[in-house]
Amino acid sequence: MLNLCMIAAVGKNLELGKNNQLLCHLPADLKRFKTITSGFPVIMGDRTWESLPIKPLPNRRNIVITIDRSYKSEKPCEIVHTIEDAVELVKNEEKAFIIGGATIYRLFINKINTLYLTRIEADFEADVFFPDIDFEKWNLIEEEVYEKDEKNVFGMRFQVFGRKEKLSFLAKK
Repeated sequence: MLNLCMIAAVGKNLELGKNNQLLCHLPADLKRFKTITSGFPVIMGDRTWESLPIKPLPNRRNIVITIDRSYKSEKPCEIVHTIEDAVELVKNEEKAFIIGGATIYRLFINKINTLYLTRIEADFEADVFFPDIDFEKWNLIEEEVYEKDEKNVFGMRFQVFGRKEKLSFLAKK
């Protein structure tokens, strides 16, 4: 059965980004993202897709959700127009990852079973935020503290949460 997962890096106040850019450059978080998502499909909105410095993300099926029916990409990806269509594409996979942005996170937050969060130990000026999370519905499975260093200007907490009551979200035919 598909394990629908979400992965995000957020500031202390659930900040996600500003001007369609990440909050900051943290190599340790980017390495974690690559390690966790490699080999699995990633689902994102069209603005997140457009913001990627490397398209498509290597060793992953790149699925882009857009409401723009005329949307085309110069780089290879699979384009869909609803979250149900995106899930239909990955329904036979072991895992798939929702990777942003804010609108896509909001649409999927109540449909995922595993949440990978990087909690950056800083406040940021942001124009997009991660949706509020009811942590009563989640178990903290894993947590690793990462201290700031010469390459990572902020400390972080790498957290993995599992939903207490597992969901099955598969598109209806």
